[in-house]
Amino acid sequence: MEKHSKRYKSALSGANLKEDQSLVDAVKTLTNFPKTKFDETVELSIRLHVDPAQGDQMVRGTTPLPHGSGKKVRVLVFTDNAEAAIKAGADHAGLQDMMAKVTEGWLDFDVAIATPDAMKTVRTIARVLGPKGLMPNPKSGTVTDDIAGAIKAVKAGRVEFKMDKTANIGVGVGKRSFTPEQIVENAQAVISAIGKARPAAVKGAFIKSITLSASMSPGVRLASSEYNQF
Repeated sequence: MEKHSKRYKSALSGANLKEDQSLVDAVKTLTNFPKTKFDETVELSIRLHVDPAQGDQMVRGTTPLPHGSGKKVRVLVFTDNAEAAIKAGADHAGLQDMMAKVTEGWLDFDVAIATPDAMKTVRTIARVLGPKGLMPNPKSGTVTDDIAGAIKAVKAGRVEFKMDKTANIGVGVGKRSFTPEQIVENAQAVISAIGKARPAAVKGAFIKSITLSASMSPGVRLASSEYNQF
């Protein structure tokens, strides 16, 4: 049986988590949970009514967060013009040299961006980047000639969402240090973006459930009224 800390048990006893809550109330409940010694990430866990085995029901996309993610994002750019990428704000840039480091196991970055020309070569290390969710992809805006724009968007708090093999999506929507209003607005942006990414092949309800939680907290389930329009 999983053991929980006194802080976690205190959060459970101090809130009514048996009832689904509006987003505003869920955020209020979350902010009243005992805090940890670090600034926890606030996350939405979304379960979808889709069949992950069907290629035409894959759900993936990106969305900017109105108030950013609260996270320092380390960006690697695969490009022949490393100097320009560094000047544009990349933490690391290059092509063959960066690919060699990645192949050797170096993964000290959060997002990888590539120019279309570089992608022809970067595809050879897809077996390394893919399983880590770090492979540049046109659908997520990380394969582009506008390197400066892509770096700016990522560092400003654009988040990527991608459904896993069990039809679930987990997306960070801020930090515990954010105001309740900031968390609500970021969460609304993510829910709306995922709703708009609904595959045409999906019939009936699209979003099955949404739970809000922090890194070390219990989950607070949202009322279906927050997403049933999708």
